[in-house]
Amino acid sequence: MAVVIRLQRIGKPKQAYFRVVAVEKRRGPHGEPLEILGSYDPRGEKIKDKVRIRQDRVEHWIKKGAKPSETVGSLLRQASAKADKAAS
Repeated sequence: MAVVIRLQRIGKPKQAYFRVVAVEKRRGPHGEPLEILGSYDPRGEKIKDKVRIRQDRVEHWIKKGAKPSETVGSLLRQASAKADKAAS
């Protein structure tokens, strides 16, 4: 079972909203996710409004061998940078 962490589009036409999901690779873009890990709202004003990710669950899936897509990888970097600034 090859698992990937990717975005799943939801929302209305022209009002995109995405879920960050762990899903089997062979399932299509609208396949049933194994777990919902967070959300991404490209229309948010600040980065904290845009990206919400459960970091502990993402790390859990990566340890099990899941690979994030390029876009999710960049969102994870943004979220970790946001968390580092908040901790400072």
